[in-house]
Amino acid sequence: MSVWRAGAAFGRFWWDFIIGDTPEVAAGVAVIVVAAWLVAVRVSTLAVVLMPLAVVALLLSSTWRGRRSS
Repeated sequence: MSVWRAGAAFGRFWWDFIIGDTPEVAAGVAVIVVAAWLVAVRVSTLAVVLMPLAVVALLLSSTWRGRRSS
């Protein structure tokens, strides 16, 4: 039984670490990574530019929503 509890605690830790308070950001990061991978299959230099720009846009939108709600 303690192995099951340890596994559940481990899963809760990773859920809280990755998802945390903003599941939108975690989903956005997943979408960005998949989109960059799909673009990299065709044109690798475009993915190098696309991913940082998408991450900056995601962080700016998250910050803007956070400031607006407080």
